[in-house]
Amino acid sequence: MDIAIFSSHRYERSTLEHAFTNSSHTLVFFDVHLNSQQAPLANGFDAVCVFVNDVVDAKTIEILSAGGTKLIALRCAGFNNVDTEAAKSYGIRVVRVPAYSPFAVAEHACALMLTLNRHIHKAYNKVRDSNFSIEGLCGFDLHGKTVGVIGTGAIGQVFCQIMQGFGCKVLAFDPVPNDSCLALGVKYVDLDQLLMDSDIISLHCPLNPKTHHIINHETLKKCKPHAVIINTSRGGLINTHAVIDTLKQGRLGGLAIDVYEEESDVFFEDLSDQIIADDDLMRLTTFPNVLVTGHQAFLTREALTNIAETTRENIEAFAAGSDLINEI
Repeated sequence: MDIAIFSSHRYERSTLEHAFTNSSHTLVFFDVHLNSQQAPLANGFDAVCVFVNDVVDAKTIEILSAGGTKLIALRCAGFNNVDTEAAKSYGIRVVRVPAYSPFAVAEHACALMLTLNRHIHKAYNKVRDSNFSIEGLCGFDLHGKTVGVIGTGAIGQVFCQIMQGFGCKVLAFDPVPNDSCLALGVKYVDLDQLLMDSDIISLHCPLNPKTHHIINHETLKKCKPHAVIINTSRGGLINTHAVIDTLKQGRLGGLAIDVYEEESDVFFEDLSDQIIADDDLMRLTTFPNVLVTGHQAFLTREALTNIAETTRENIEAFAAGSDLINEI
């Protein structure tokens, strides 16, 4: 099979090439995002391999189908960027990588929390300027704090374990409680109680119509004024305007995000010599209690290897006519 890999970057190409070393498939890498304008690049390819910021909507799928594409292989867990109904109507199968490294994302969420709380990023810059004053660097003990985890799948479960290791009380909200989390002593509560009781709130749920803007003007009013919110899941979980308003009013202790709802034209790109037109993103970066990373939570050697190998397995199963265990 000929496979068009969109949104490819140098850090992942070697693992993908290695995973397909002994296969009969041909990989062709494209730096650009897949969307309806770029979809003609996939003409003649049996499969396209896409990432989180590719736009695989109905129009894109129509063009892919006309060009002969029969498989969309996501190299990520989330699939909110794919119109699965349109894919089904055109007879295109869709597969994903449901779990690559829950530790990678959960550990990055923890790193964001620690960095924001203890002002590590500020201290680093101060010391580089030979400023060894510790004024303005006061944080708080994690021990004894209440952490609310929204979404307790594989990543949320690992994050719960990490927080318990710090001596935190862990609350969780999820329509389907995780038995492993219950065994750990995690207490499931409704969303309102989680928001009201938590000092730290970490988002680990998928993005769907029910969770879109789960953090909004109304839910933010229920949070403690010193609460810290962490998002390493999907940008659309947070209403950016609402969180900016809340930060401006001084009613939020901090925000640490690795994802952003309008990230598709910004994240994964080097824009250091350009003017960024996204006023909301730029406004977020001006707050002293906001920390932003560019969707790197998944980026570990182990995760990249697992993504590449599962992607190969998905494609080989399709080529062989076998059951697609990771089909959406």
